[in-house]
Amino acid sequence: MAETSETSDDTPETRAAPRAAPAPPDAAGAQDRPDRRERPPASRRRRGRVPLPVALALLLAALPLAATLGVGVGSVGVSAADTWRILLHQAAPGLVTPTWPPATEAIVVTARLPRVLLAALVGAGLAGVGLVLQTLVRNPLADPLLLGVSSGATLGAVVVAVFGVRLFGGASLPVTAFVGALAALVAVYVLARTGGRISTLRLILSGVVMAEVLAAAAALAIMTSGDPHAATLVQRWTLGGLGGTTWATLPAPAAAVAVCTLVIAAQTPALNVFALGEETATGVGLGVNGFRAAMFVVTSLATGVLVAVSGPVGFVGLMTPHIARMLVGPDHRRTLPVAVLIGASFMILADLAARTLARPEEIPVGILTALCGAPFFLWLMRRSTR
Repeated sequence: MAETSETSDDTPETRAAPRAAPAPPDAAGAQDRPDRRERPPASRRRRGRVPLPVALALLLAALPLAATLGVGVGSVGVSAADTWRILLHQAAPGLVTPTWPPATEAIVVTARLPRVLLAALVGAGLAGVGLVLQTLVRNPLADPLLLGVSSGATLGAVVVAVFGVRLFGGASLPVTAFVGALAALVAVYVLARTGGRISTLRLILSGVVMAEVLAAAAALAIMTSGDPHAATLVQRWTLGGLGGTTWATLPAPAAAVAVCTLVIAAQTPALNVFALGEETATGVGLGVNGFRAAMFVVTSLATGVLVAVSGPVGFVGLMTPHIARMLVGPDHRRTLPVAVLIGASFMILADLAARTLARPEEIPVGILTALCGAPFFLWLMRRSTR
C-alpha cells in the first residue's frame, strides 16, 4: 500500500498543487508549425495547377495562332506572313506595300476573317454561359445544349426563318431565339427543382426531355413549311455551322458576348459565394432568387444570339469550364478568362476542321464538337459518380 501511494499521481500534494493551464493552440510550437491559413494541408492542396499569368500568357499566344491558321488554311492557302501583312495593310494602308493578288486579299478579308471572328465569339460566349450554368444549377454536367437552352433558341429561330414571323423587325431572329432559350431554361429549372433542391438526375432528365420536345417541334415546323429549299437550309443550320458569315453578321453576337462577359465578370465574387450553396449565399446577404433570375436572363441572351448566327453548337459550354478549372482552380475570377480564351481557340480550330476535313464539302461544326464533347461528357459523368 505504501508503494502504491508513493507511485500514484493522485497524492494530496499533487491534488493540492495547481495544474498548469494548457497552452493555447498557437502558443506552443507556433514557429515549428506552418500557418494553416496560409498553407493548407498537403491532402487538400491542388497539384498540377498552372499560375494564372502563365495560363493567360499561353492562351493569349494560342488565340492569334489559331486565328492565323483559320484565316490562312483552306482551298486556297495563304501563308502566315501574307495573312498578317494583308491584315496590317487593312489596318494601316501606308505601312505595307501590297505584293499579293487582289483575290488573295478578298479571301482573307471578306471570306475567312469574319468567319474566324464569329467562331471566336461563339466559343467564348458558350464557354462563359456554360461556366455560369454549372454554378447556378450546381451541376458539373450542365451545358446549354444538354439543358435544352440551345433547343429553345433553335425553335425560336426556326419559327422566324421558316414562317417569316417578324414581330421585332430586323431583330426578330435574335430576339425570338433569346425568348425561346429563356423559356426553355426556366422550364427545365422548374421541372428539376423538387423540395427546394435541384436533383442531378432530374436536371439531366428534364434537360434531355425538353431538348427532345423542342427539337421535335422545330422539325415539325420545318416539315410543314411547304418550302423544300428553306427546309433543307434550316435543317442543315440546326446541326450548327458558320458558313455564309459576313461582316454584317458580327455586330449582334459581338455586342451580346461583350455585354454578357462583362456582367459575368462583375458577378464572379457572387458566383463564388453561390457555389458554396444557397444557404451560405443567403447567410452572407446574397439575394439568391434575384441573382439566379438575373443570371438566367444573361445566359439566355447570349445563347439566343449565338444560336441565331451559328445554330446549336453543343458541348463547348460543357468542356471548356472544366478544362479551365483543371488549369487554374475553381475561383470564377480566374476560371472565367481562361475558359473564354479556351473556348475561342477551340471553336476556331473546330470550324477550321469542319471546312477542311471533307473538302470541298463542309461538315457542320456541331457534329465535330459533339464528337469531341461526347467522350468528355462520359468521362466527366463517370468521374462525378465516382
